[in-house]
Amino acid sequence: MRQLLSPRSPRHRQPVTLAFISWLLLASTAQAEIDYAREVQPILARKCFSCHGPDQAESGIAFHQADLALAEADSGDFAIVPGDVEGSGMITRILTDDEYEQMPPEGERLRASEIAILKQWIDEGATFSRHWAFEPLSNPPVPQLSENSRNTANLTTASDDLHPIDAFVFSRLDEAGLKQAPPADKRTLIRRATYDLTGLPPTPQQVEEFIADTDPHAYENLIDRLLASHHYGERWGRHWLDLVRYAETNSFERDAAKPNAWKYRDYVIRSFNEDKPYDQFVQEQLAGDLFEHPTTESLTATGYYRLGIWDDEPADPLQARYDELDDLITTTGQAFLGLTINCARCHDHKIDPIPTTDYYGMLAFFADMTPYASRSDLVGNNQVDVSSPQLIEQYRQCDVDLARINSERIELEQAGIVHMSASDQRATEGNARDRKRVLSEKLDQHLTDEQRLRYAQLEAELKLVNKRRRQLPPREQVLGIARKRKIANTFVMYRGNPHSPTETVSPHVPEIFEENLPPIDDDQRRLELARWMTTPSNRLTTRVIVNRIWQHHFGRGIVRSANNFGQLGTPPTHPQLLDYLAGVFVDNGWKIKAMHRLIMTSRTYKAAAALTPEQTTMVGDTATIDPGNDLFWRFDPRRLAAEEVRDSILAVVGTLNREPYGPSFYEALSPEVLAGQSRPGKGWGQSNESQRNRRSVYIHVKRSLLTPLLSAFDFPEPDTTCEARFATLQPGQAMSLLNSDFIHEKANQLASSIRAEISSRPESDTRVNDNMPAFIKGVIHRVLARKATDEEIADGVELIEELITRHAMPRQRAEALYALSVLNWNEFVFVF
Repeated sequence: MRQLLSPRSPRHRQPVTLAFISWLLLASTAQAEIDYAREVQPILARKCFSCHGPDQAESGIAFHQADLALAEADSGDFAIVPGDVEGSGMITRILTDDEYEQMPPEGERLRASEIAILKQWIDEGATFSRHWAFEPLSNPPVPQLSENSRNTANLTTASDDLHPIDAFVFSRLDEAGLKQAPPADKRTLIRRATYDLTGLPPTPQQVEEFIADTDPHAYENLIDRLLASHHYGERWGRHWLDLVRYAETNSFERDAAKPNAWKYRDYVIRSFNEDKPYDQFVQEQLAGDLFEHPTTESLTATGYYRLGIWDDEPADPLQARYDELDDLITTTGQAFLGLTINCARCHDHKIDPIPTTDYYGMLAFFADMTPYASRSDLVGNNQVDVSSPQLIEQYRQCDVDLARINSERIELEQAGIVHMSASDQRATEGNARDRKRVLSEKLDQHLTDEQRLRYAQLEAELKLVNKRRRQLPPREQVLGIARKRKIANTFVMYRGNPHSPTETVSPHVPEIFEENLPPIDDDQRRLELARWMTTPSNRLTTRVIVNRIWQHHFGRGIVRSANNFGQLGTPPTHPQLLDYLAGVFVDNGWKIKAMHRLIMTSRTYKAAAALTPEQTTMVGDTATIDPGNDLFWRFDPRRLAAEEVRDSILAVVGTLNREPYGPSFYEALSPEVLAGQSRPGKGWGQSNESQRNRRSVYIHVKRSLLTPLLSAFDFPEPDTTCEARFATLQPGQAMSLLNSDFIHEKANQLASSIRAEISSRPESDTRVNDNMPAFIKGVIHRVLARKATDEEIADGVELIEELITRHAMPRQRAEALYALSVLNWNEFVFVF
């Protein structure tokens, strides 16, 4: 599949159309068993709660509680009559064409599928059940498949093993009368797995070796090799950085840098590479400074609290302070728990059972958090010294000496200033430059001999101490919690207004968890929160993280709304599978790499994405019944993520700098891009070519100046948590891959590299026409890790010759443009 983002070839072969790609990526919902929490409640919340919900109950009816929904309306009718669709006024009002009677009265009418769900639910007795995510974790058994499902899975005997994930997926497919697609071929699998785990393409040699490997465990060995690569942490660490709104600047007009933010990024990458248990990973970020024996690593992890935006000049400082705390509540609630707790800041949550007191109860856990900084001190609250104790003591002693010397100097200066003229005294009270000028010119005149001698001695001591301080090794600092606030009462703020405190609240978890934490020491609040979040029985933490892992393997989660497991979120397509994975995750020590192995060794993961006509016949009406692939009957193709696009280009060109970790680098940006800032170019440095060839995860993330190539391919705005990136297909992407300075530079390097490779062969022929097919073969082999077809060779020769003869291009320029076109083929930009 190719040419979606490139011009058509000289022979105008039919390219893969946008409509076809859109069909592959289309989302819709397959028919599933009616369940109130998963199917009915989301419809009521979206379409009915505004008039009949928590805030108001028009006509005496509210659908968020069973007793209110089934109550008699003010008119004497009943909105819902269990078992009687015709007698249920809600259905009558939904179906009527009378604009004065119809429901909802404004906005989009209910779809036919939604109406069918409501009718079936009422017909079955209108049973209200608790929202699935608020129920404790279950321990579902692996389903036993019917004979039909076993035949579909080619399990011919009772002893044939079936992967547990496939058992859950095949069971749902069987219920819907669907079949799973056949397995993908080995070439597709190695590319899919390599991108999923490392974000980079496999080399041609790796592809050829995997295809030729007859070891029955070759695929499992491939996964182990990829998980052992340091590129794994670079890929999966980036997923986490999206969640925690990672950036290295503060936003707002000045958008100043956050010193040492890159060390938090490296902490995340290392944690994934080392397969750190997820419960430890969570605890370190939420409370690493409160451990009994904090380490540099655990202190670096608390940089999580300093990643958000910060207004250095707020109109209302108190409001800004609570906005900063709200950002923590929002990110913590959504990233770790999949809950929109932040919706209860000003009033009780409109949809989920989260009262305002729960919001401020969560906020109370963060009562020791200082603001990110202050205008007078930009680093004191956020730079943690993790140097050796000896070095810290040496710096401390220098600071003590400097404070003593400066105190005595100021005392002597003031002794002289009081004898100066009024105008000179006023000058010393102005700016530092004027004070220094007056003291330099006139202080000696107003000091006694003894005072002058002592002042000179202090000046000499000052120079010595400053020299001693300069000669010390640099301090090692990390972004984190350098200072803590004294714990004060937390108040519920009326309508969220920080200037209107009402009753006090103590730290507590949301009531939907039905748990009361034991008494908490003030200096352990965040640690207790972290421990509670990582208890195996927590009904959301494990569900949320295994759903995220599934999401990044399949393009969407079992719960599509990965940051919202609440009642307005998308119900899980396979709730039992989700709970099963959560249980396995805990049983395996909260290890993420073990979850990768479990998911990626399933037939569901290894299923084909694009089907041949013969395979389409095999799955029958499956594509028609479940076009959105909600039941995972095939693998969803996906466009490469922003970083994967850039990194893949560097990799196939052969210029990728694979050095891991370290300070961020600055991509080369045009003056026009730099001019987009309030202070053009401010805060954007220059890096050498070797640094600019590093992986994209190491690019400096400046909130007001995101890298244009990454933005074109849907790099997220880092001001808020991002649960899932958009995957758009839009003209800016084609423009970036056809016209940018970056792509032309890399296309030239690719062409030069292929020419050098051909010239180095003993059998190389220097004749132009004979070398042209070899060049085309070399480009396709390097970029796509496969052999070129005869048709592709013919197309390529025709294009290059046309550029040379018709457009008078030099041979090297024509070949570079051909290389550029291959970098635009869909086969390069998509994973199948």
